[in-house]
Amino acid sequence: MSKDYYIINNGSIKRKDNTIYHYDELGNKKALPIEQVDDLHLYGEVDLNTKMINYISRYGIMLHFYNYYGYYSGTYYPRKKNVSGFTLVCQSACYLDLEERLYLAKSFVKSAAHHILRNMRYYKVDESLIEDIKDELYTLDEVEDIATLMGKEGRIRKNYYKSFNQILKNGFEFNKREKRPPKDPLNAMISFGNSIMYTNVLSEIYKTQLDPSISFLHEPSTKRFSLSLDIAEIFKPMIIDPIIFSLVNNKRINKKDFIYEEELCYLSDTGKKKFLQEFEGKMQTTIKHRTLNRKVSYRMFIRLECYKLIKHFIKDEKYKVLKAWW
Repeated sequence: MSKDYYIINNGSIKRKDNTIYHYDELGNKKALPIEQVDDLHLYGEVDLNTKMINYISRYGIMLHFYNYYGYYSGTYYPRKKNVSGFTLVCQSACYLDLEERLYLAKSFVKSAAHHILRNMRYYKVDESLIEDIKDELYTLDEVEDIATLMGKEGRIRKNYYKSFNQILKNGFEFNKREKRPPKDPLNAMISFGNSIMYTNVLSEIYKTQLDPSISFLHEPSTKRFSLSLDIAEIFKPMIIDPIIFSLVNNKRINKKDFIYEEELCYLSDTGKKKFLQEFEGKMQTTIKHRTLNRKVSYRMFIRLECYKLIKHFIKDEKYKVLKAWW
């Protein structure tokens, strides 16, 4: 099974025969057999050359780059082969049709809320917080514009965050969501996790005929692949949040795994490795699919959402958003 590789250390990546190697600053090398590489995520300062890039491009391998603090900077992706003008036109038409756009945007919010409530019930938080979210969902179908829908989504997530201090143990506290910049360990982990979720969704979109810049819940704009943000809404509470809860509550990550600089807090290299190891393990976990009647990994569930969206755009089958049943 192919998997993503995460390069934390500084060094270089070079090609030799049919294998690519990562060399650290001391000259130690690690082989990355091309057949086993899905994507490469580069967190350290890594030197590359065109020989290596041309080689991995033949296999459709994407390179995701992250800054010093571990947050997404950009992606190199090879020339896209899986393209369809018809699908692009249909995707655009769905965006321009307000009824269609609202249907899809509401689907993403409903799925996110389903997985949020699933987490809250699992950890047995106060029922009042759960009821507040259910109240927001009760009138969700009556919403007639995207701005109002985004307001509801924001209130759902705000109530969800109120439950974090009932879920988390071992001295980790959550006061409020702070993104730019994150100022405490919980915000640092949420931002780091959301960033890696975003790039993984982008990778799966790239493997389909979807255009990542045409979105429905988040407003399409320049300089971002906003469809990745839409689809990531489904998977953040399903994948990222449980990873954070597990790492904290099982003491696999502690406050020594973070670095503080003035008003900024971010994961150390050791903290990043712990988080990414947990993330990759989660993405390779398989679940028996009810319709396909076979085991499907969490990563494949993302791809399947993309395929379902394509079927909706071309009017083959109405989109039914993923809601975890397991």
